[in-house]
Amino acid sequence: MACTVTNNEKATLVFKGGKIYTLQPDNPQVEAIAVRDSVIIFAGFEKDLAEFIGPETQQIDLKNKIITPGWIEGHGHFMGLGYSELNLDLSDTKSYAEIVEKVKVAVAKTTAGNWIIGRGWHQSKWTSQPQEIIDGFPIHQAMTAFSPDHPVVLFHASGHALFANAKAMEIAGIGPLNQELGGSRKISGGEVIRDNNGNPTGIFNENAMELIYNHIPESDEENNLLAFNLAQDACLRNGITSFQDAGVGKETLGLYQEMQAEGKLKIRLYAMLGGNDKELLEEWYQKGPKTNSWLNVRSIKLSADGALGSRGAWLLEEYSDRPGHYGHETIPMEEVLETAKNGIKYGFQLATHAIGDRANQEVLDQYEKALSEMDALNSDHRFRIEHAQHLHPDDIPRFASLGVIPSMQAIHLSSDRPWAIDRLGEKRITDGAYMWQALLASGVPLINGTDVPVEPLSPIANFYASVTRKTLEGSPDNGYEGNQKMTRAQALKSYTLSPAYGAFEEKTKGSITVGKLADLVVLDQDIMKIPEEEILNTQVFMTILNGKIVYQRED
Repeated sequence: MACTVTNNEKATLVFKGGKIYTLQPDNPQVEAIAVRDSVIIFAGFEKDLAEFIGPETQQIDLKNKIITPGWIEGHGHFMGLGYSELNLDLSDTKSYAEIVEKVKVAVAKTTAGNWIIGRGWHQSKWTSQPQEIIDGFPIHQAMTAFSPDHPVVLFHASGHALFANAKAMEIAGIGPLNQELGGSRKISGGEVIRDNNGNPTGIFNENAMELIYNHIPESDEENNLLAFNLAQDACLRNGITSFQDAGVGKETLGLYQEMQAEGKLKIRLYAMLGGNDKELLEEWYQKGPKTNSWLNVRSIKLSADGALGSRGAWLLEEYSDRPGHYGHETIPMEEVLETAKNGIKYGFQLATHAIGDRANQEVLDQYEKALSEMDALNSDHRFRIEHAQHLHPDDIPRFASLGVIPSMQAIHLSSDRPWAIDRLGEKRITDGAYMWQALLASGVPLINGTDVPVEPLSPIANFYASVTRKTLEGSPDNGYEGNQKMTRAQALKSYTLSPAYGAFEEKTKGSITVGKLADLVVLDQDIMKIPEEEILNTQVFMTILNGKIVYQRED
């Protein structure tokens, strides 16, 4: 079956000679595509392609490669992606000793007094643990010994905790409880972890991170621009043509607007307003949503709890590996309710971070209350919950009944599941964690993503995790809780059409359909057919954005 436009204009670009997965239910696979400028004008049989080819048409033979719609990163942190390539990368560290060594090397390259910033460590992924651990985390002394004159701040892989050395804590005025004015082990929605004598260990969890974070010098304009361009290039290398940025402040949004105005955007951005900046929200409530094909501002991002890895996810029952601890409510639920009402009033989508079952339940409660009070239960609000990682079984059907979209990151299962069972125990894992198929079966779309820089920016790795529920090393043999695996069709949709829907953009992107934007990715293997053990070897061969080839593998 072929789909064509009615005019006789010739294509600027055509693809043939491979498999093309369209994501159209009535026309799921075609042989050829024709593009004119930025728009798809034909998707059908190769024999019908000739009428679209003129003397200036660029013709590309796929040579048995495949095309899918351009990947849409459904939840990530764009500037965090860029800065992850500039700062100290700790994502591959397997022990505290490795972190100390990386800090030692960084100190040797950095002028005394300058801050050293890093990210990516995760204590539950270490193959060996330091001798002294408090509340599951190491203490700062070994790191401080090599950095007495440099403030060091190392962010947890989740972004929900940080590890500071003595110099950074000195600058922030954090010391022993008996010497620290107003010092406290716990603060609202966060925690400063201390030893039995009241000395800070260097670990600051959730909202307590602000005690250190507020003293880190702001990035300068040059570094911001460098990080921005590094992030754009990383997206295009990975076949990502659109990026949903989960929480931006005024400065970052200003940079995006400037890049758009100057025609320097090489990626389509869906920017969620950071809900912790009340002045920013008030400004945009008065402006109203602003949407176009390059920069879309119509969503607000809140954060209701922390991460499972740092034991900040808000749980209904105590942590299995930390009795008496339930995680953190990082904002009052009244604030979620108020923001949801304002979102409905002013036309903004609300997207709230919730990982623990208590956080998800509470956020769903606030959504339901707001939608009911505003008489908007049947409106096209498309409210989202970001992560929806651990759910009480009773709350799973509530997503569909309320029209709330779960925005989940399959790669988190590959990364977290081996140790998540220590946090939750087997029953809670089996009944409510990473419930992809249960949510899909209830009738809601599922948005996929990487949460970069929490995880590496790799749609291929995410696709593999979605359809196997294995670690990237291939274990266990049948995957974790295999009944929740996605089919390959579901996984592809979760990275294309579903995130487009989750951003109100399904009419212009997310599938290979005549009239939609020509955002495409060419892969060197057929991920829909090859054995699952070969999926991770798949590479992006070409990325097409707005009808132009913006990345091509060198070979």
